[in-house]
Amino acid sequence: MSKIAVIINASAGCGYASDWAQQLEAQFLAVGLDAAITLAQSGAEMIATAEQALRDGAPIVVAGGGDGTINAVASVVTGSGTPFGVLPLGTLNHFAKDLNIPLTLEAAIANVAQGVPHQVDVGEVNGRIFLNNSSLGLYPDIVRDREKQQRRLGRGKWLAFSWALVAALRRYPFLSVQLKLNDAVHARRTPFVFIGNNEYLMEGLNIGERERLDGGQLSLYVAQRPGRLGLLKLALHALFGKLSQAKDFDVLTATDLEIATKHRRLRVATDGEVTIMNTPLHYRIRPAALAVLVPAPAAAPGGE
Repeated sequence: MSKIAVIINASAGCGYASDWAQQLEAQFLAVGLDAAITLAQSGAEMIATAEQALRDGAPIVVAGGGDGTINAVASVVTGSGTPFGVLPLGTLNHFAKDLNIPLTLEAAIANVAQGVPHQVDVGEVNGRIFLNNSSLGLYPDIVRDREKQQRRLGRGKWLAFSWALVAALRRYPFLSVQLKLNDAVHARRTPFVFIGNNEYLMEGLNIGERERLDGGQLSLYVAQRPGRLGLLKLALHALFGKLSQAKDFDVLTATDLEIATKHRRLRVATDGEVTIMNTPLHYRIRPAALAVLVPAPAAAPGGE
């Protein structure tokens, strides 16, 4: 058997025992796969390990962790044609959920062995990929502030998020942007711009879900200009899953778009990770760029 590469975020919060990697190897062997396990200590190590796995001809590359980890490994595998497996070990696991990949470790390992490759689209901004979404404005500011509070004050993720949200609302942040897409230019002053890899269902409790990842479109959601009270309502809607496309956002779709602003550099979130990028921001969809192993479709009733 050729060894598959399994790259795990060592700090994914699963409380790994010292022999956890050996236990994981045994679980893969039980479904017929010989796995080379790497417990990576950083994003750079994840990327380097994935690059080496492709050079070595690994038949499958698997990422285990949250959406940031999945993104890091997928950034290497995208465009290679090598099947990509997902072990959803994070808190939210949006990418796995939208592809119906099992969320329990045992079932996710079985899916790597028994699943079928499904070609999904990948979003890209200034050369950096995203599997789920990218955003500007309020959200990257909140993420940056939350991470500072977690590091400096030792606060938990949700407490730090709440304090960061309050601080962001106090600053009353707005971003003046020019959106160029579909041969038109749209000027907006907004607290929040969200770009999705395919269309998100931002209605009621379905915030953040996608029906498909192979539609070949970016979806653009621009928060309408509210006052301070409106901004607070928007944040609360987002927190409790009550966002409404009709009430809270202008919604557009495109295969590529450009976002220009007066700022030379801007904080940009991609799959929850914040990076400072030069403007203008160039977004594009990369259709069918990643072959993800997903559960095989159920046989039709009455079929063989």
